[in-house]
Amino acid sequence: MCKFAGSVIAYFTSAKFLLYLGHALSTWGDRMWHFAVSVFLVELYGNSLLLTAVYGLVVAGSVLLLGALIGDWVDKNARLKVAQTSLIVQNSSVILCGVILMIIFLFKTQLLTLYHGWLLTLCYILVITIANIANLASTATAITIQRDWIVVVAGEDRSKLADMNATIRRIDQLTNILAPMAVGQIMTFGSPMIGCGFISGWNLMSMCVEYLLLWKVYQKTPTLAHKSAKVEASELKQLNAKKESDMKPAEGVQLIIEKDVSGFEPQQEKEVGCAARIAEPFITFRDGWVAYYNQPVFLAGMGLAFLYMTVLGFDCITTGYAYTQGLSGSVLSLLMGASAVTGIMGTVAFTWLRRKCGLIRTGLISGVAQLACLILCAISVFMPGSPMDLTVSPFADISARLFENEPLPTIASPEPEMIFATGIPNLLNGSIAPVNSDPEMSPEPVPLISVSLLFAGVIAARVGLWSFDLTVTQLLQENVIESERGIINGVQNSMNYLLDLLHFIMVILAPNPEAFGLLVLSFSHICCQTQPWNVSV
Repeated sequence: MCKFAGSVIAYFTSAKFLLYLGHALSTWGDRMWHFAVSVFLVELYGNSLLLTAVYGLVVAGSVLLLGALIGDWVDKNARLKVAQTSLIVQNSSVILCGVILMIIFLFKTQLLTLYHGWLLTLCYILVITIANIANLASTATAITIQRDWIVVVAGEDRSKLADMNATIRRIDQLTNILAPMAVGQIMTFGSPMIGCGFISGWNLMSMCVEYLLLWKVYQKTPTLAHKSAKVEASELKQLNAKKESDMKPAEGVQLIIEKDVSGFEPQQEKEVGCAARIAEPFITFRDGWVAYYNQPVFLAGMGLAFLYMTVLGFDCITTGYAYTQGLSGSVLSLLMGASAVTGIMGTVAFTWLRRKCGLIRTGLISGVAQLACLILCAISVFMPGSPMDLTVSPFADISARLFENEPLPTIASPEPEMIFATGIPNLLNGSIAPVNSDPEMSPEPVPLISVSLLFAGVIAARVGLWSFDLTVTQLLQENVIESERGIINGVQNSMNYLLDLLHFIMVILAPNPEAFGLLVLSFSHICCQTQPWNVSV
């Protein structure tokens, strides 16, 4: 009994468990904030999606441009410093955003009258800017903990690394569902201002606890204090030529730097230093993408990135399409819960398959399983209830708005004749489906066979999706050298956001429900071309 109690205490005080606990706290606050900030921006701007769309564009563009620079900063600094700095910046930014939003909610009427509303606009810009900084800091935290610390804590045991990766993903799946539900209830039964205060308070408390947990993990894992630096071949030649037999490498590097610096005249050194500082971010950006391309796991990373270029997921696009097909919010919430369950099943399948088949075969099996499930989505396009109509141009809405000067549809006061047979206005393309007031002549409800098959395929594919995601994650962890983990994973995040942006652009070009089937088929084809064949190294 004492032995069992001792083993339990040892586990709950181990670096592995403390890392899980810190990640759970961080992810919980992050998911609450990401859910709430979109709702807050819609609430502030008169139930318009404009601010939310701007925020999404700023976040995606920032990670796309700065992902390599963030990763390079992670590589060049001590692990504890990077983790603590990104943690403080992320949580402080969220707290500051929450305070600003509370002020806006309290004094919105007064702010509208000051300087013709420009002060309120400035507040919106400030909120989006600070929220973007929080997201960039969150990216740095994710790269540091999930791509570097976890590898060091696991050590040489690859099975332990696989188990830790799977546990991290299970935590992500649970918080994706529970955190929005928690903050949503607070905002529903309280108010948006109370929601802002709760999130700010949570992040303040979480920051202190996470800071302590990071320090404990760092103390329990001495190898975290040692971080290899990238040394070029030319530098090694200079070092070997100049150092004596008993000289340390660090001392040799220092001597070379001192000699190089002293060789310049003061004015020339200033000019070179200024030019180098200006060019450094661009050089880092270029070198990061070149290094990413030269990685042995480049194709596997590209395969993972292409999974972001799809409408076959629970994002706002698929949710909006589901509403046009008659699914209610409660049904969608149940479907999202089911997807979380299958996602957790995918993490369990990954650990089992890896032990039985190895990492590469696990990726191949996962990819094939995902593709098999996505076939249901492709079949749904041709089933009864599918709105796909090839006679309707996917670009009809765009051309009508740009070249024919047609007005945008209004949804201020929908009349009965604007309602679908399912009871929902067609908000995606503004078309009007007349409904006869005579009950005997009213059209039948839209069949749910098509949308049911679509979501059955999407939910079932989560098993293969998350198993494949974990496979590529571990391939990156095992095959990228320690000195390049930050910049390579930073570029990987940039690639993910790039293809995510491309998927939104394609939806913008073809927004009507009649074209959604084409998007399903095209994205399914992309998955077939990139998954799982790129997993091999």
